[in-house]
Amino acid sequence: MVPTHPLLLAIFFLLSATSSSSSANVLNSTITLHLRPLAAHRPSPDQWGEVEALADLSASSLARARHLKRPKKANFSSSFTASAADDSSPVDLPLSSHSYGGYTVDLSFGTPPQTMTFVMDTGSSLVWSPCTSHYKCSRCSFPTVNPSNLSVFIPRASSSSKIIGCRNPKCQWIFGRDIASQCPTSQVCPPYILQYGSGSTGGLLLSESLDLPGRTVPNFLLGCSVFSSAQPAGIAGFGRGSQSLPAQLRIKRFSHCLLSRNFDDSPQTSNLVLGTVSGGRKTKGLSYTPFRENPSSPTAFSEYYYVGLRKITVGGKAVKVPHHYLVPESEGNGGTIVDSGTTFTFMERPIFEAVAKEFDRQMGSHRRAVEVERRSGLRPCYDVSDRSPDGSLELPELVFYFKGGAKMALPGENYFALLKSGVICLTIISDSVMVGPDARGGGGPAVVLGSFQQQNYQVEYDLENNRLGFMRQICR
Repeated sequence: MVPTHPLLLAIFFLLSATSSSSSANVLNSTITLHLRPLAAHRPSPDQWGEVEALADLSASSLARARHLKRPKKANFSSSFTASAADDSSPVDLPLSSHSYGGYTVDLSFGTPPQTMTFVMDTGSSLVWSPCTSHYKCSRCSFPTVNPSNLSVFIPRASSSSKIIGCRNPKCQWIFGRDIASQCPTSQVCPPYILQYGSGSTGGLLLSESLDLPGRTVPNFLLGCSVFSSAQPAGIAGFGRGSQSLPAQLRIKRFSHCLLSRNFDDSPQTSNLVLGTVSGGRKTKGLSYTPFRENPSSPTAFSEYYYVGLRKITVGGKAVKVPHHYLVPESEGNGGTIVDSGTTFTFMERPIFEAVAKEFDRQMGSHRRAVEVERRSGLRPCYDVSDRSPDGSLELPELVFYFKGGAKMALPGENYFALLKSGVICLTIISDSVMVGPDARGGGGPAVVLGSFQQQNYQVEYDLENNRLGFMRQICR
């Protein structure tokens, strides 16, 4: 049975709407939205302020990776049915970075439109918003974010808001095909409860109008969450599930360029582009690697974007990585996924140790900053305060090689964080629990390529041709 919650049952009395029917939404043009900051972690002025900020990012990244590897809930269907529109052109949306780890975008739902802030997440699929005047959020006191000031969707103020019925095909996107057999004739779709790395949320499913620049998309599946824990904003799921924003809009491609991460959260934005030209054409300047086939079993792993990471080099030296960590099993264990919701890239312990050991060998002339390592949760960290007078520092280059010949040669600022104290820390994390050589870390992807490593890269998800494209550039 689907779990219930007393607070969820209150929605039945708060919403005066009828069940909705399913219809296809097709985005036939290009839209650009802006990514921008949601919540800031402004370091305290003392010498350990930046270290505390890194510690928060490290802890949240690890919690996220653990969730992606061992999701607590798997209510989503495994199918990916983002059939392409016949003639789509792009839509640009502004994106903004968050020093605590997320990139957010504003979306407007309802009639008349209500605008809410959503965290863009390629590791999940449902689009949900804080919802109703009775919305409750616990542990949501992020710096500069007052839970009482969160943007909340009010269904009763929208003439287009309808509750999804239990026999509606969109209910099956969340609870699977068997849910219809459990439904009385008039029952609404059961409440959902979703778990994330840092918290959870729960509510009911609505059919709503999505208001995009220049057009309105009717009958969009929207999660109406009435309670959350440690989730200071809604989530815009861009994963491979049928309920994701790309799948519901049936777009062929989407792309983003993630701003450099500034710990002061300066008010800058970059673009999230929905829709591009169709066909087999490549975007000029991008290198492509094919997406790996997703697991066939109905697990949360089927929502992820798996890519074929073949090799990792540090300073031109290939690190020794057990092959089975790089190639996912049919159930989704092992392999590499790309995830905008993870800040620091996660590597399974044997991969991380090989990478860290090679950095340590090549950075041997610099003293390890042990106290910073202890406080930040990152390692290795080095004291580089004695670097050249012009401030320059030579670092071993970190390069990821992908199937199809694509390679990502990262600039130093994408894998080392430089602190004002003259210490640098490797911004790659791993679980502290050592695993056996055949355990694959207990399930799930072995590598999660996070947003810190993607900053100042144009990244394209080509859904039509089943591939990921990327190119280094300054994001504005």
